[in-house]
Amino acid sequence: MAAMHEEQVLVVPRAVFESVGHFQGFLGNAAAYLPVLLDPRNTSYRPRAAVEEDPSFKQLIPYCVLAVRDAGGTPRYFAYTRGGGQGDARLRAKRSVGIGGHVSIVDGLHGDDASYEAGMRRELAEEVEIGTAWKGRIVGLINDETTPVGSVHLGIVHLLDLELPQVAAREAELVDGGFATLAELLADRDRFETWSQITLDALAAGQLA
Repeated sequence: MAAMHEEQVLVVPRAVFESVGHFQGFLGNAAAYLPVLLDPRNTSYRPRAAVEEDPSFKQLIPYCVLAVRDAGGTPRYFAYTRGGGQGDARLRAKRSVGIGGHVSIVDGLHGDDASYEAGMRRELAEEVEIGTAWKGRIVGLINDETTPVGSVHLGIVHLLDLELPQVAAREAELVDGGFATLAELLADRDRFETWSQITLDALAAGQLA
């Protein structure tokens, strides 16, 4: 019987990440890290099942926050709930403000910044349909060693500024999607996954600029 295809995901050794500087939570200075994290001499593609349980590697995860300003200039952020059958069982039924997922070998063999960008856009297009123009930029990194999920992942946070609030879920497991103010999201903070809590706190502190 032929072996089933196993997803190969982009990783860097934890030692490489820590060589630039270990941190916990949100860090706004991504510029110091990205040339190292996306250097093909440091990256590799490895079986997802293996690295999900191996904290000696960090899986690089694009984490896109979608924002739009209302008529009064107040920013509103897209949030949704991960359905009961979606992705990592450790994240199911949690609220989230991040869209994204793993960069895969299908996104580019070199494991460089072009491969990463392709993976970010593929994951974004798979999960949501954005029906308006947008501009995106990397605003920071998330590292969370307090959970099993966080210990094997490193989030690269993108802020996408949309012209209009036109976003619809493409995946059935992304439910209850819509835009809300930061105050509204913070009032519901306990229902959010850890990375989203870190993101909301960074927004509240003015760190996502």
